[in-house]
Amino acid sequence: MSKTGISIVGAAETTELGDLPHISQIQLHADAALNALKDAGLKPSDIDGIATAGENPVALVQYLGIEPHWVDGTAVGGCSFMLHIRHAMAALSAGYCKTVLITHGESGKSRVPPPIWPWPPAPGSLEGQFEAPFGPVGPPTILTIPVMRYLETYGISREQLAMVPVIQREWAAKNPRAWFKEQITVDDVLESKMIAYPFTLFMCCPRTDGGGALILTTDDRAKDLAGKTVPILGAGESAETALLSKMEDFTTSRAFRTSGKLAFDQAGISHDDVDHVMIYDAFAHLPLYGLEDLGFCKPGEAADFVGDRHTAPGGKLPVNTSGGGLSYMHSGMYGMYALQEGVRQMRGIAPAQIADANISVVHGLGGMFSASGTIILGSNTNPLDDPGVIQRTTKKLHKIAFRIKFDFIKKLERAMRFELTTSTLARLRSTPELRPQLYFKCYSTATNSWSIIVIR
Repeated sequence: MSKTGISIVGAAETTELGDLPHISQIQLHADAALNALKDAGLKPSDIDGIATAGENPVALVQYLGIEPHWVDGTAVGGCSFMLHIRHAMAALSAGYCKTVLITHGESGKSRVPPPIWPWPPAPGSLEGQFEAPFGPVGPPTILTIPVMRYLETYGISREQLAMVPVIQREWAAKNPRAWFKEQITVDDVLESKMIAYPFTLFMCCPRTDGGGALILTTDDRAKDLAGKTVPILGAGESAETALLSKMEDFTTSRAFRTSGKLAFDQAGISHDDVDHVMIYDAFAHLPLYGLEDLGFCKPGEAADFVGDRHTAPGGKLPVNTSGGGLSYMHSGMYGMYALQEGVRQMRGIAPAQIADANISVVHGLGGMFSASGTIILGSNTNPLDDPGVIQRTTKKLHKIAFRIKFDFIKKLERAMRFELTTSTLARLRSTPELRPQLYFKCYSTATNSWSIIVIR
């Protein structure tokens, strides 16, 4: 059961990712949708809510043969799909629909058909009137404005910035579907083609083709479906400005901070509870902003955090474990792919699976720091059901340790209403060699949260 009462019951990407000139944009949407439906054990006629961006939802309704009671065409850039989740949660809770399909498909590389967004902006738009005349020719050039201020303000070098794509390539090497897998060094990043200072080629995302889809429903309905459910613990969204030049502060995103806080508050978790993070990364600086604006690092400290390999394989906070937009794939609106990796991690099926991962934070960017969406996912896996869990020291979800004796376990169970299984208690009592120091996770129905119990 999720705290919000809503879960993801189907999730899938397109059958192929990468260079797909033989598949149109709407076909990518349909392929991803059919794959997600198969994952959930559903058919198109079971869907009565639909949301999408980059494609007209009405066109998808006709193409897939759906009769919706709820339609959402919110399009604010790459984080649109995070916003779709939050809107679908509200619609499902209100009873406007029972099962929602969220789709994405984008021919970013092959351009079948050529996308209208993001550049050049319409002459009559705010961007067309007040930014485009002064020389920026797309995201790689205009995003240099905040990143240059950020580097200068906090004394961060380009070498430190280059560590972001270096580490994400390490994650990508573990992912068979990643666009880039070859390992790179800081020197490789800095010596790659200059795009717009300080960005070199390896600090920028590739252009690829692909898509993904998610299916959401209420927890009550999820019980009857075949797919492995992923509870949605919290969600947030926000926006700041259509003009990057009018950001409140070039070193931080107000939209990031707001959407992140909303999601964390709804989920009722702390940063210490988080096992896995996905941060939208069309460019190398974005994970640094995300780590700081979401509260995992203090302002100006994310570069050192990454440089110390805390986000790398084996680090204490795995970030962008698919390889991210910099190495896995980026068709133009990356948010769906970040969500797919969050779901895979919570299902325990990711190529670079994080052991004992129970909470994933997925954070997205829309436009040029224009909008943001944050989704917090949980796992339905109970660690007490894993026979090996008492033999591993797992990350402490609340960093709460109780020193207790074996004869006090039952008292704790009654006092805190912890769900300790009889079989687990028997294993604990029958394993003398583990008694000096045991770690295992318990779920409290009183506090609706996970905790660590330590037996010494």
